[in-house]
Parts: sequence; structure tokens; C-alpha cells
Amino acid sequence: MARIPMTSGFVLIPEGEYIFRIYDAKYDEEFGKIEVKLVNAQGATHTERFSIKDANDEFNEKALNAFSYFAKTAMNDYGLEDVDPEELIDHYICAQVVHTELPSTKDPTKTVTFANLGDKSPADGFDTEPVARALTLGRGGDGKPKAATPKKAATSTPAKGLDLDSLLG
Repeated sequence: MARIPMTSGFVLIPEGEYIFRIYDAKYDEEFGKIEVKLVNAQGATHTERFSIKDANDEFNEKALNAFSYFAKTAMNDYGLEDVDPEELIDHYICAQVVHTELPSTKDPTKTVTFANLGDKSPADGFDTEPVARALTLGRGGDGKPKAATPKKAATSTPAKGLDLDSLLG
């Protein structure tokens, strides 16, 4: 019989302090939503979402304040005046994971547990030896290292005329 590999599936990050690497960040301008994806040294992922515009297409000051603090902390630049969320990628942030248990909106007899990021502080990198996934997870979310684009070897003789290879990519 064939052996089927098992995945860890969805596991809620246990409460505690972690250092996260930001591996993706997207801003949907139309709806005013920012989504920041983080991974800790053990390879567990977390997504932070900020809805910085309200139903009237005006800035939601509380959410904008929360995102501003998150971004300034991750960039370790509290004088930052603006940021493209993609600039946060590959920056680190230390945060306290706190669980919040609320009644389910779908079934009031059940509860749902959310992992939220509490106290935050700047970080320069992981403080423990990270698993490979923690360093390679990136855009696309597949956990596979990005293939390095091969570099052309420098030639010692200058090219004469047009270099079709460089023009055609």
C-alpha cells in the first residue's frame, strides 16, 4: 500500500512570546484591508488583518493606529510617516500571542478561540534556531525556497554590436 504523508494541519499558536518574520503583506485599496502574514521560528504561521477604512470609505482611526504601531515596530522606525505594506516583508517583530475565546456566531452553543498579538517590540531576527520553513516561506505561501535566478557569467571581452540575449531577457 502507498504511504500518505501527514501534515500538521491547522494548529493554533500556543500563548506566549514569539519572534515572527513577516513573509507577506498585501493591501486591498478598494476595501481598505491590510493582511500581514507572519511565521515564527518553529514554522507556525499567523495572519494579522487591519481594516483601515470603514463602510463610508473613510479611515478607521483605531485600525489605522493599530497598523501604524505594528508597522513602526516591525520597521523599528517610530518616526515613519508612511509605508507600503510590502516594505514590511522580511522584517521581524516580537509579539505576545494571547488567546481570546468568544461564542461562535454560527452556533451559540460553541466557542471559538482566536490568537491575537499583544505586546509588540522590534526584533532583528529569530532568537532560536529556525526551521527551514521559517526562512523560506514567502509569497505564494508554499513553503518552498524561491529558485535563485541564474546570473550570467561576466565575460572578459566586451560585446560587439547588439547583445540579443540581454535584449530578449
